[in-house]
Amino acid sequence: MKMFLTGAVAAATVTLGANAAYADCGDVSITEMDWASSAVVTAVATFLMEQGYGCSVQKVPSSTVPALTSLAETGEPDILTEVWANSTPSYEPLLADGKLVELGNVLSDGGVEAWWIPAYLAESNPELTTWEGIMANPAAVGGKFHDCPSGWACDIINNNNLTALDIDGSGLERFQHGSGETLQTSIAAAYDEKKPWFGYYWAPTAVLGKYPMVQVKVAEFDADAHACNGDVDCADPKVSAYPASKVVTAASAAFVEGNPEVAELMKNVSFTNAQMGEVLAWRLDNNASYDEAAVYFLTNYKDTWADWLNDDAKAKLAAILN
Repeated sequence: MKMFLTGAVAAATVTLGANAAYADCGDVSITEMDWASSAVVTAVATFLMEQGYGCSVQKVPSSTVPALTSLAETGEPDILTEVWANSTPSYEPLLADGKLVELGNVLSDGGVEAWWIPAYLAESNPELTTWEGIMANPAAVGGKFHDCPSGWACDIINNNNLTALDIDGSGLERFQHGSGETLQTSIAAAYDEKKPWFGYYWAPTAVLGKYPMVQVKVAEFDADAHACNGDVDCADPKVSAYPASKVVTAASAAFVEGNPEVAELMKNVSFTNAQMGEVLAWRLDNNASYDEAAVYFLTNYKDTWADWLNDDAKAKLAAILN
């Protein structure tokens, strides 16, 4: 059952969806990527920008590749939340061209991307923790590779890895989910019925905290192969594991120059994997919205986010969250 939010917390939840009365920093556009941890980052950042810095914030629904393409071509959105930099080939060129500025590590201890099976399947069939074991019996994992939605960087990388592994005719089919929510639901559904499941997922997430998963050993990380696999036009895909991921907040150079105080805020916005995983698990258990999850974080981690703000913003927020 959803936890009820009352008093100052409920008031804060209402303000998350509305523009602040202040007009200090002007209009700001920020990505709302289509996966849970990034959406929580956006909700927290939106609240702090609006209520602490007087911004009028527009959330831009997007995913990694379209957001970076838009910024390269139009200079917008202003802020990109939770960019998994190692898996996004266009990221470094945009930095080098001066169009994009890296602000900080939004997941302070990085992110994990891998291919997984449920722990119960690994216990009953330990050979399925290797690619060779899966290829020897694809039916044992349900004959499917559950993949991320179109537009995500992992869409391109996983497809190139599967091309390099030559799965055509192997008995294993790539099944691409239409959203992060359906990918998440597929794991929960498999767990509920103890059915086979094999596919891509990442951490920190509520799902991997709630449903124990085991990584499948496919290959070692190869920097050159991984870089090519991130390109939709990779001429010669080769198999590579994902590296440990640098996960950052970035912004357009024009925004950083015109809004230095807000850029400094976004540089400071950073979550440990444990913090984010706990917030996401709370959201999942309480069927809460991203805005409610943001309020949960703001009310339970005051010692963390208070240091992100300048003195004026602290004073404004003290009247709402105390």
